[in-house]
Amino acid sequence: MFYDYLIVGAGLTGAIFARELTDSGRKCLVIEKRPHIAGNVYTEKREGIDVHKYGAHIFHTNSDEVWEYVNRFADFNGFINSPIADFKGERYNLPFNMNTFEQMWGVKTAEEAQAKIASQIEDLHIGEPQNLEEQALKMVGRDIYEKLVKGYTEKQWGRDCRELPSFIIKRLPLRFTYDNNYFNAKYQGIPELGYTAMVENILRGIDVRLDTDYFYFTRTTEDKFSKTLFTGKIDEFFGYKYGKLEYRTVNLVEKTLETDDFQSNAVVNYTDRETPYTRIIEHKHFTGAKSDRTVISYEYPAEWTEGAEAYYPINDVKNNSLYNKYLEELASRPDVIMGGRLGEYKYYDMDRVIERALKLVENEKNAAV
Repeated sequence: MFYDYLIVGAGLTGAIFARELTDSGRKCLVIEKRPHIAGNVYTEKREGIDVHKYGAHIFHTNSDEVWEYVNRFADFNGFINSPIADFKGERYNLPFNMNTFEQMWGVKTAEEAQAKIASQIEDLHIGEPQNLEEQALKMVGRDIYEKLVKGYTEKQWGRDCRELPSFIIKRLPLRFTYDNNYFNAKYQGIPELGYTAMVENILRGIDVRLDTDYFYFTRTTEDKFSKTLFTGKIDEFFGYKYGKLEYRTVNLVEKTLETDDFQSNAVVNYTDRETPYTRIIEHKHFTGAKSDRTVISYEYPAEWTEGAEAYYPINDVKNNSLYNKYLEELASRPDVIMGGRLGEYKYYDMDRVIERALKLVENEKNAAV
């Protein structure tokens, strides 16, 4: 069989790329090494609840184009992410807003909260931040940093905040209103039937082969392809020629509980260093599912090792330099396109994944003109 495109990965990038090029008359084959479609946004129904198997995915965007696109394939609910932070039993609202400041200091006005933060920052006498700790302290002061940033960040990255580069925390939004809307995006929500159903709709009518490893498949197939979109790890594609890129991963431990409610919120972050997990997700609260039981997931960040899911690229100087070597190698392969967070070695929110996928499609259409 001849195909215009071999698309490696049935996540959002691969599915959208396949959909758009199929609709423009190209013949596409999608292969996926997992036994399911939808990549890391995959959801499965248990106890009448859509369980996010690879961690919580909450769609949010300010793009009219992206919102219109996803609504072609799914109806979204109006879920607003309003996480809770737990520091040794003390509970705070996130993101940092007047609810947080009142819970922490008892202040009632924006002026009081601003004065408190400014006073703490002034006492620290930090010049140009040299690491993440100094960057965060200079932005939010000591109390918020110590209780709500330090422990969580060190668990997330597996390193002391003084060993982490300042750019990791580009901004820590401070809201001086009583607003617990974490993303504050124009459009927010979760597909009412789950992300898997949405991706099924995107891939409808397209050839998809699951449980199919790219490297074995390309050695054994007689199918022919003009071009390949690869959404796996770029260093793996090139046989780790220059070495392996580094990632952080998350080990997810799921539990089904004999209760209809465990934490009364979809997301609770545990921000002290001693608690080994970073957060607990209670899946039913994403959609308001009715069930006598509940499903929760504990998230334990860890160093990535071969065979684990690669979640977060470590975009430090060393890894970015290594990635650039692979980009130079890619330039010699006009038949190969890299896409997605692994192919591009960047962490993207879902709306950015969709934007990037549509841009790749546009590039292919323009190249054919």
